[in-house]
Amino acid sequence: MRLLLALVCVLLLLPLVALVSRWAALDAEGLALWQHLASTVLPGYLGQSLLLSAAVALGVALVGGSTAAVVTLFEFPGRRWLSWALLLPMAMPAYVLAYAWTDTLQYSGPLQTALRAAFGWKGALWPDIRSLGGAVPLFVLCLYPYAYLLVRAALAERCVPLMEAARLLGAGWWRRVTQVALPMARPALAAGVALALMETLADYGVGAYFGLSTFTTGIFRAWLSMGDRDAAAQLATVLLALVALLVWMEQRAQARLRFAAARQGALHGGDARPLALGWRGSAVAWAVCLVPVLLGFVLPVLALLRLATTEGDADAPGPDLSRFAGWALNSFVLAAAAACLAVGLAMALAAARRRQPGGALDALARGVGLGYAVPGAVIVIGLLWPLGAWQARWPEWPLAGWLTAGIGGLLYAYLVRFSAVAMQSVDAGYARLPASFDESARLLGHGPWATWRRVHWPLLRGAAGTAGLLVFVDVMKELPATLVLRPFNHDTLAVVANQLARDERLGEAAWPSLAIVAVGLLPVLLLGRGRGATGC
Repeated sequence: MRLLLALVCVLLLLPLVALVSRWAALDAEGLALWQHLASTVLPGYLGQSLLLSAAVALGVALVGGSTAAVVTLFEFPGRRWLSWALLLPMAMPAYVLAYAWTDTLQYSGPLQTALRAAFGWKGALWPDIRSLGGAVPLFVLCLYPYAYLLVRAALAERCVPLMEAARLLGAGWWRRVTQVALPMARPALAAGVALALMETLADYGVGAYFGLSTFTTGIFRAWLSMGDRDAAAQLATVLLALVALLVWMEQRAQARLRFAAARQGALHGGDARPLALGWRGSAVAWAVCLVPVLLGFVLPVLALLRLATTEGDADAPGPDLSRFAGWALNSFVLAAAAACLAVGLAMALAAARRRQPGGALDALARGVGLGYAVPGAVIVIGLLWPLGAWQARWPEWPLAGWLTAGIGGLLYAYLVRFSAVAMQSVDAGYARLPASFDESARLLGHGPWATWRRVHWPLLRGAAGTAGLLVFVDVMKELPATLVLRPFNHDTLAVVANQLARDERLGEAAWPSLAIVAVGLLPVLLLGRGRGATGC
């Protein structure tokens, strides 16, 4: 069993190994191509990606950190409702947010049209949102919940009792916030920002729709438009290096966060309470927390609803139900299949590692766990590049056809990217099971299978359900890998929304976009119910 699981982990690591090994076998032609890329497009891709990442990091840190501090450290009316509402933008993919705000803010959109009619203004009232400057706030609004969740948990666990101790020592509230709360939240904030940057670098929908020259759009341009798979592979490797750096930063921040929790956990007192605010402070707190929710979820949903009901085909308002049902069915089947496979693999790996911790299987599982940080474009290149070489050398073997002419390649790419999501949830569930349960089962004569079936599974059904739900939603929103690897006439909601929006058919793109947002609300509701308001 362990050998079979190790083989599966090796297969899931093959796309990344193929990209890295490409550099080890770099010949003179490949070196010349790399020099050409370095002197032409690479500086532009690198510069725009780094500029976008720096701006998004600053915005995510400011919005996520400030909102988490407000709902955790201060008491005001509506605090618990706002602490849940701040998670709502997590359900909105960045490319869907881009479609909604582009229609709202463009020259012929409802906002500029209403202002020109009301005040008699002429011309465009602001620059086109489809630019790097317009992409930054969209990414911030979608991704700040990563920092918000981690900082909120860190502050609720440790900072409230420490701030109470500082108050008893005579420190004012500003000094308590700046010298106690913020330093304690730095590791969590760094981890949240790193996660947001991974999503930013992995994005394709916003970059393609806004015409940005990022690494992901450059990879697709080299592969699909120019047909140069070697250039795409080299660009994908550079992107992989950037993501590996972010993974290292995120893991380092998480390690510091766990160390701080272990040291400070005993200081948590049940009598510590957040600082109560007056009406002026409450108004400021509401403004800080409500603006991201309105701009990142409420107004975009209203804009999509307006598009869906007013901008579609006048003769046939609403979506073509038969085609829409087909897209939704394709999305549901792919997401459900990927979720079942990912949860099954995660459960098997967790059970095997629990019986025999350490060893090669544990190292391979940790490698697979990094797959979520790898952009879908990198996985696609890592899969298709060696398949092309395989098919050129052994054309009679049907392996390439199995993976590219059906849904096998899609499911494989989903497992490479999203198995880590299931593994994290299942591992967290196993961490709550004492080892004494297994010892008691062995003393009662149960083998490994009977122990898992009668002891582990009843206690892990919640964790497995959470893992399946998270993978399901991630697959529903996934765009780059699906766009390239899907079979003919097998479009999903994400692919259709992207294609319609790029054709400027935003009214038709609104329906699949709304469906994706509705599905994305499921894990948000789960997080809101499971974590409560703040834990203060």
